[in-house]
Amino acid sequence: MIELELEKTYLAKEIPTGLFDCKFKEIFDIYIPESYPHPTLRIRKKGDKFEMTKKSPVDGKDSSEQHEHTILLTKEEFEALEKVQGKKLRKYRYYYKHAGLVSEVDVFKDALEGLVLVDFEFKSTEDKNKFKIPDFCLAEVTQDAAIAGGILAGKKYAEIEPILGKYGYKKL
Repeated sequence: MIELELEKTYLAKEIPTGLFDCKFKEIFDIYIPESYPHPTLRIRKKGDKFEMTKKSPVDGKDSSEQHEHTILLTKEEFEALEKVQGKKLRKYRYYYKHAGLVSEVDVFKDALEGLVLVDFEFKSTEDKNKFKIPDFCLAEVTQDAAIAGGILAGKKYAEIEPILGKYGYKKL
């Protein structure tokens, strides 16, 4: 199934009030191939669901509009593919209501602990373009490739701290 994803990504300024009372899922991602600087193919375990996804910008440059091709996997398929060498990351994704939308607040774990990203998905380009940054967010980073999942995977917080510093981000 190929879908058009319209999304904006923000660095969190603070943990939104009530976040840890929201529904969440643990996510484990493996980006492949490991040798690529920015792999766009991802194997994911999201709670008790498994999938493989490939994302690519619609026009080659704008990361806020991407084609997303997802294939559902069985647990057995995921476990077999999980053995492939890839760049890994783990996070908790909280579903937080704001401005009539449900945002995805990713609280990274392990080597990236302290990083919190907020994604908003939109039904139309018009809705995406008129959306205003929430108070609990610091800066929009949708177009910053250094903040993309395939780039973050396999890194330590200290490695991305200089990039985050450009935005005045403080570890949460």
